[in-house]
Amino acid sequence: MVNAVNPPDVWPPFGAFSMAVIQGDGHVVHLKGQVSLDRRGQVVGQNDIRAQVRKVLENVRDVLAVMGGQMTDVLSVVHYATDIDAFMSTGDIRKEFFAAPYPVTTTVQVERLYRPELMIEIAAIAEIPRSRFRRPQTELTAP
Repeated sequence: MVNAVNPPDVWPPFGAFSMAVIQGDGHVVHLKGQVSLDRRGQVVGQNDIRAQVRKVLENVRDVLAVMGGQMTDVLSVVHYATDIDAFMSTGDIRKEFFAAPYPVTTTVQVERLYRPELMIEIAAIAEIPRSRFRRPQTELTAP
């Protein structure tokens, strides 16, 4: 059974995907790659990698929060950047969201994302401790 989560405070899915999926009964959460969109689906920080990285990590944080998760629960992230050199200048922003021990990361440069004004997409996997985990009201269950 797939338990999908689509928080109301993050941009709504517009295709065949969910913002996060809870693995099995519970506590390992796979987050959809987040981009720099506000809750209305508008790009935040056009042509500004630093603003986009910040908004993306805020979206990751907000998706986790509806399940009781925190950024310290993130085990791994994959960064898809359209300009890896520009992305490498955002380490200080990542340190605002992540603390040691840091999640494992993979960073790749891609030609473009689904909207040309987007510069970064970040996917994550987290494990939320049972003591904090809560199933959100916005959960959808697929057969």
